[in-house]
Amino acid sequence: MSQSNLVIVYHRQPYEEVVENGKTIYREHASPNGIVPTLKSFFSTVDHASWVAWKQIDPSRKKKFDRVVDISDSYGTYTVSRLPLTAQQVKSFYHVTSKEALWPILHSFPEKYNYDPVDWATFREVNRLFAEAAVEEAVEGATVWVHDYNLWLVPLYVRQMRPDLRIAFFHHTPFPAPSMFNILPWREEIIDSLLACDLVGFHIPRYAASFVSTARSLKDVEILEETPVEESLTPCGAALSEPVMPTRLRHGGREIRIDAFPVGANASYIRELCQREVTRQREEAIRKDLDGKRFIISVGRTDYTKGTRDMLLAFERLLERRPELLGTLQLLVTSVSSNPGMSVYRNVQREIEQIAGRINGRFATLSWQPLLLSTRALPFEELVAYYRCADVCWITPLRDGLNLVAKEYVAARRGMGGALVLSEFTGAAVELSSAVLTNPYSTRAMDAAIDAALDMSEDEQRRRMDAMWKSVEKYDSTHWARHIVNRFELPRHANDAHAVAAE
Repeated sequence: MSQSNLVIVYHRQPYEEVVENGKTIYREHASPNGIVPTLKSFFSTVDHASWVAWKQIDPSRKKKFDRVVDISDSYGTYTVSRLPLTAQQVKSFYHVTSKEALWPILHSFPEKYNYDPVDWATFREVNRLFAEAAVEEAVEGATVWVHDYNLWLVPLYVRQMRPDLRIAFFHHTPFPAPSMFNILPWREEIIDSLLACDLVGFHIPRYAASFVSTARSLKDVEILEETPVEESLTPCGAALSEPVMPTRLRHGGREIRIDAFPVGANASYIRELCQREVTRQREEAIRKDLDGKRFIISVGRTDYTKGTRDMLLAFERLLERRPELLGTLQLLVTSVSSNPGMSVYRNVQREIEQIAGRINGRFATLSWQPLLLSTRALPFEELVAYYRCADVCWITPLRDGLNLVAKEYVAARRGMGGALVLSEFTGAAVELSSAVLTNPYSTRAMDAAIDAALDMSEDEQRRRMDAMWKSVEKYDSTHWARHIVNRFELPRHANDAHAVAAE
């Protein structure tokens, strides 16, 4: 087994695992859109790469389990090291500790925080397993790139095992202020681990600044350098603006670089999808079904952070306030449960379904249903056709690390109008300042935002959409990949096959 120059550590496997004729097949994701394909684009920048993920298995199958598999697909040939976790380990590490204790604090929902069932020893154990797998895959001086909060402890374990390695961490969620983060009883252990990195990255400067403030509240951390934030990431007056960001720290005799750069949408792929004949056929079918009605779309997961409940209540108020709209518009909401086994998400889904049923019960007629609720994920190719038909995209989470849906909608609307209603508490809001930004905690602000979107002139729609499209096109997933490669100072592979690639 050859060792790797780059080891990506992420909880999800980098392929779709299917069984055909009794044989397990590792199939490349059909769509190159999303975080996993974006991370796989880095495989073309090094001689050999590895990916560390977990897979739940029955303990009785552990001896027969292929721990390490070699994969060849359009991204190249790479190694996947899979940690065989039991159902109990997955439940403790992921569903309980990550989702019931860490997730609510990261998103500033302390009332949802549940400390009692946490088994921190199992969380440590799983993180150590990830670290052991990572160092086993890494050649001397390699870069180990760890992703997201459920692997917070991996960097310190890697540093202890292999001081020769370069360690980077990317945080895909918000990072809260010290007063919120320090609710966690394990705060010092987590910060110690992140300070063991060479590079810690976040989507936007506000999250990076909050991390540095938290680290300084707990540890002896010196700020070596602060950098003014470029205007495109700190619009004046925005809720998540941060004019200056610490970029270099010193702790324990080591220097840590801090970076903030939001992940982009795969704009070129979305542009290509929009030009396909099958997409145009889908558009025609959707428009025929709409029969002249205006169309609003809202895409998200079932989660209390996503604000779907509040958005539905705002839609109900809209129909109450403006009876002239009855029969003239339709709202499609996707609320897909990613953790159906967790009671907190079941309760969220139940409330969403109750409100949706009430709205249709109050306002629907024999010829018109105002609200369509889908609990299944739409294939991305189909979703792009819906974006093309949507007069308004309504994305108003109460808190969101980034939100790629907003960027995807804009990318699909090149040369078109349309209005994006966007919560100012999404990371994407600092980039998409020409959206109709709103405060989802305020009923008046939500009402004003949807009214503004529906009443906006075509000229203003195009002006705003053009400004957002230029940002989404410039700071796409390829740009993000190129930025990270430069930060890592990775040696370039002579034959870049993928889009890190398309410079």
